Amino acid sequence: MEALTNIFSALGGIAWGPYMLAFIAFTGLYLTIGLKFMPIMKISYGLKLLKAKSDDKEKGKFPPVLLYSLMSATVGTGNIAGVATAIALGGPGAIFWMWVMGFVGMATKYGEAVLAVKFRETDSNGSYVGGPMYYIKNGLGEKWKWLGFLFALFGTIAAFGIGNMVQSNTVANQLQNTLNVEPLLTGLIIAFIAGLVIIGGVKRISAFATTLVPLMALLYIISALIIVLMNFNQVPAAFGIIIDSAFNGTAATGGFAGATVLMAIRFGIARGVFSNEAGLGSAPIAHAAAKTNSPVKQGTFAMLGTFFDTIIICSLTALDIVISGAWQSGDNGALLTSNAFVFGLSSTGETIITISLILFAFTTIIGWSYYGERCSAYIFGTKAIMPYRVLWLLSIVLGAYALNLGGTTAESVNLIWLIADVMNGFMAIPNLIALVLLSPVIFKLSKEYFTRK
Repeated sequence: MEALTNIFSALGGIAWGPYMLAFIAFTGLYLTIGLKFMPIMKISYGLKLLKAKSDDKEKGKFPPVLLYSLMSATVGTGNIAGVATAIALGGPGAIFWMWVMGFVGMATKYGEAVLAVKFRETDSNGSYVGGPMYYIKNGLGEKWKWLGFLFALFGTIAAFGIGNMVQSNTVANQLQNTLNVEPLLTGLIIAFIAGLVIIGGVKRISAFATTLVPLMALLYIISALIIVLMNFNQVPAAFGIIIDSAFNGTAATGGFAGATVLMAIRFGIARGVFSNEAGLGSAPIAHAAAKTNSPVKQGTFAMLGTFFDTIIICSLTALDIVISGAWQSGDNGALLTSNAFVFGLSSTGETIITISLILFAFTTIIGWSYYGERCSAYIFGTKAIMPYRVLWLLSIVLGAYALNLGGTTAESVNLIWLIADVMNGFMAIPNLIALVLLSPVIFKLSKEYFTRK
């Protein structure tokens, strides 16, 4: 395991090195300035759209399989485990850089959704299909098709990290620590149930999970907020630790090994992307399928997701972890967040985290299987879908079983997240290039829409 960790650490240094971090930040900042800070200024307008009574086409209705993933992305494993690993590897200062990327990421996510709706296609079944590979092909022209191919290739592979192995590994780790369930058993059960939905077409299971997602998301947010309010006098000090660590690094303390400023920036941005998916290119695949006639309205919905995800929900999780002092324990992943919730809510907090993780991971696995399928079908055609699904289910087991491959639990969790980071980084590159090149389209559509308004 140590050899694998070293290999993916080296690759991660490339995928999330200074040039990549600068590219992600530049893209978000460039779009924010080009849009004249519209995503931030129009948050209230977006909230009005959510409340507006209009037909399904204007409200951006999603097919169920995509709704699962979008809902889980707003409050999901990225908020529970992603924030925790950012702090465990980059120190509390990583959260400050998550905030920075959250604000500029609103423009990135907005631009992705606008282009996805603008350049989408209709398949043989009459359904909308789209995403970066389509807005590269239809927006940039034939000479750029190779870039769309690269995105689809990286997306096909990357889905196994962020949408598969990270999810099953996180659940397996939590169940092993709380209920002493064997990771292999956890992986087999998740794969079996997911297979019933993905291959067997059993809609009742997915419908049941989707019904519970909003309730569990609300319960998680309320629980995290309660812990913050119960320890409100410590909030200023927690903010002080986060800001100081962002610019000065974090010294080793307790079980925490210490972190430099560069580590805080790297893991803050990487985990921020994992949580809100801004710039990654996955969310546009879902937004392209929405039943709407307005690219700008869909972009407005998309940017709100990033705001709620990173600025509000991730902040609550981070404050809980810092206030509780759990970040100094040396724990990682969902276990770290679980310990913070136990600090505030006793055993009830642990139960909330466990149930939330299981549900969010399951719905994310279902949703991301669609993303991966779309990318693979773009390259190989529809004949690749069934083999992809079989490999997808096997990878669920592999992600969970990684906890039994040797080394400590923390090392296993770290390896899985390193693999996901590498895959995500290479997936984002073609998408970010396309966003910059197609930015005039984003600016033009936005100006026309809000001028009419």
